[in-house]
Amino acid sequence: MNPLPKIIKTNASVKQTMTVDIMDEYGDMMTKEIACEHPLTVYLNWVEVVTLMTLGERPSALVLGYLKNQGLIADLESIESVIIDWDTNSAAVITKEDTGNLAKKLEKKTVTSGCGQGTMFGNVMKKLEGVTLPQPQLPQSQLYGLLESLTHHNETYKAAGAVHGCAVCKGTEIVSFVEDVGRHNAVDTLAGELWLAGQTGEDKIFYTTGRLTSEMVIKVAQMGIPILLSRSGATQMGYELAQKLGITMIARAKGHRFQVYNGMQNLILDIKGNLDEQAKSFKLKDSKRASDKGNDKNGDNQ
Repeated sequence: MNPLPKIIKTNASVKQTMTVDIMDEYGDMMTKEIACEHPLTVYLNWVEVVTLMTLGERPSALVLGYLKNQGLIADLESIESVIIDWDTNSAAVITKEDTGNLAKKLEKKTVTSGCGQGTMFGNVMKKLEGVTLPQPQLPQSQLYGLLESLTHHNETYKAAGAVHGCAVCKGTEIVSFVEDVGRHNAVDTLAGELWLAGQTGEDKIFYTTGRLTSEMVIKVAQMGIPILLSRSGATQMGYELAQKLGITMIARAKGHRFQVYNGMQNLILDIKGNLDEQAKSFKLKDSKRASDKGNDKNGDNQ
């Protein structure tokens, strides 16, 4: 039997979930379990390769699988040890293989559209130190209007699936919407558009169909956008960064349901009574607006 590498783990450990307090669409408080996200910096023969964002359940297998799939190691027998240290959030792989050309390989490394393989974590966090974002108030009625506007997008997803959508919004208006195979590609596209247009983000809302991870929160903070909205859930690190950076974080937002993880004081609950009845009312108003627009257009064409 081929010798397996020695797996060395420190006494430090990481937790998989944590409990946070959130507010729902009725203004009721509740507790929610969220997944914990941990940065794990991978070293191969003491050369830094990448920082992976992970739940941390089986880190040695994750690291070895990553290095193998990237073509950075090939021979299992040549691996002497894998050292996992959660005190420093690092994983060091020591191998007998020749890694002299590792730096050149890393220069040509392609960052895929997959989730959780962020290489920017440490440097960007330093740049965000001291960043303060505005704290605009968001009426519940405006949020519902925005969610209604967003239902008319996601064309590629509706046709083929397998993509994420992101949008920069202002009020209930969709300023720009883009879909891509990775949510980070989509947010980078929108950041580029804002930059090219010379626009700032303090009066904007960012929407994503993807999870609210640390990397998503970081990128929205870089854009200067104070409100982050998703139809999906949030991770522990995304939640903690939203608290640190002052981002209003709203998850599980779909239809007339949402959960506020951070910035509860910024949400104005101006919708009273039965939400299902309110939903019917919104639909009637939207239908009337669409009909009025149609009549105006027909009148212009006559």
